[in-house]
Amino acid sequence: MILADKIIRFRKKNGWSQEELAEKMEVSRQAVSKWEAAQTTPDLGKILQLSNLFGVTTDYLLKDELEDEEFIDSVDETIIRKITLAEANEYLKQRKDASVKIAIATFLCIICAIPLFLLIAISELTPFPIADNTAIGIGVISIFPIVAIAVYMFIRVGFKNAPYQFLDKEPFGTEYGVTGLVRDRQNTYHSTYVKYNYIGACGCILAPIPLLCGTFSENGLLTMLMLCITMLIVGISVMFFIVAGVRWSSMQRLLKEGDFSNKRKGKNKITEAIGAAYWLITTAIYLGWSFLTNDWHITWVTWLIAGILFGVVDIICNLVIDKQDEK
Repeated sequence: MILADKIIRFRKKNGWSQEELAEKMEVSRQAVSKWEAAQTTPDLGKILQLSNLFGVTTDYLLKDELEDEEFIDSVDETIIRKITLAEANEYLKQRKDASVKIAIATFLCIICAIPLFLLIAISELTPFPIADNTAIGIGVISIFPIVAIAVYMFIRVGFKNAPYQFLDKEPFGTEYGVTGLVRDRQNTYHSTYVKYNYIGACGCILAPIPLLCGTFSENGLLTMLMLCITMLIVGISVMFFIVAGVRWSSMQRLLKEGDFSNKRKGKNKITEAIGAAYWLITTAIYLGWSFLTNDWHITWVTWLIAGILFGVVDIICNLVIDKQDEK
């Protein structure tokens, strides 16, 4: 009961309600209520946070006597950086804008090979005589400016996000009102988040239909056009995923939920490194196969296969990491 009494004493001394203390401690009001009713005890991390918040030693909090307070020399406010309402608003606005730019840049990367495919198909038509090598050369060259625009957008987004990188690298807290603000934004956006994911998933499922229709035709140009339509549908579907995902993750990051909870952070770093290596290898295989065989109309399946296998790789990685955590 002693710890519970001390929590109540300091909460009232500071004029905080249970909701306000819960906000500062980043827990639910029910958790604070259980602490004060001695139904549960805060873990060591929360004891340290209470010590810093109340300005007393951890020994005082953990002693089984209600004696005079043992104040620490000074409360180090820099131990945990606090996110203000203004910073939270600015961060959410920045990530909302970034979600659109990232989606467009990714879309450009997906469709960058469309001019190449169309030129290859046109080179086979009699009314538009273009040498195969010329068509391939122009098509390959056209990829570079498209990718350059995408890379420029990625870099710009990265620079604008630089001031908020501490959210992934340092412990942080939130000032009063921030969690409530973000939670309201999250609840408001939830239906849009679900809708965008449905659209993205349906688009990816339906995307192969034009390509399958094109394969039944002996017209090379039509087949290439169907392939390009498939790529456009995939690109648009991925844009919906990215816009929804970036905005939702920004809210989860501030709330320390989902992939941004303390438990998931270590796993995310490992899976991100594996994912980066996986897609670099996939890109190398795609380009190597394409340039060596010149079968650009076939080698695109590399991305389809890689996309399917990546889900399997991700599941295996998470299982292995979970096994290691249990040991």
